[in-house]
Amino acid sequence: MLKNNFSGYKLEVGTDEAGRGCLSGPVVAAAVILPLDFHHELLNDSKQISEAKRKILRPIIEKEALAFGVSFIHHKEVDQLNVLQASITGMQRAISDMKISPEFIIVDGNKFKSYQEIPYKTIVKGDAKFMSIAAASVLAKTYRDDFMEKIHQEYPAYNWKQNKGYPTKEHRKAIQEFGITKYHRKTFKLLPTQLKLDI
Repeated sequence: MLKNNFSGYKLEVGTDEAGRGCLSGPVVAAAVILPLDFHHELLNDSKQISEAKRKILRPIIEKEALAFGVSFIHHKEVDQLNVLQASITGMQRAISDMKISPEFIIVDGNKFKSYQEIPYKTIVKGDAKFMSIAAASVLAKTYRDDFMEKIHQEYPAYNWKQNKGYPTKEHRKAIQEFGITKYHRKTFKLLPTQLKLDI
């Protein structure tokens, strides 16, 4: 059962990201402040619910949230920052994108950096424990999936509409066969044996 609040502050924001383990595309982060009485039976960690349910939830979260923000850290910036820093930067940008400044931040995972001196708590598997983090995970995942489906049209050989840029066998086979695209992260191990790639 997901909890509504960790800190006791009314304006508590939950934040999470999607796409850390991908070979291509952005890291997308989201931040959500939900009303204290928010409840929806479908809401859970985005990895635990189907794509269809995430699509149902997104407009509900956006309508019901007191505030939300979404940010994209595109592949070149992921390469510059490294993926952990990209995740933290993305979550901070998503918080700054909100129309309300939070009183407390709860973060999925175990790493974060102080943001505008607002108190925060990192929570491992927070997206399966707190509603606001679960809601942020749904927004991050759906915005990222939409982006990957869009760039799939440009490079259908990699089947991003299906694998969303994750390192599936099919995705790696396409990299081996066709090389990399402008959306691939060059600092990532793109092939298991890192076969010769023209980067």
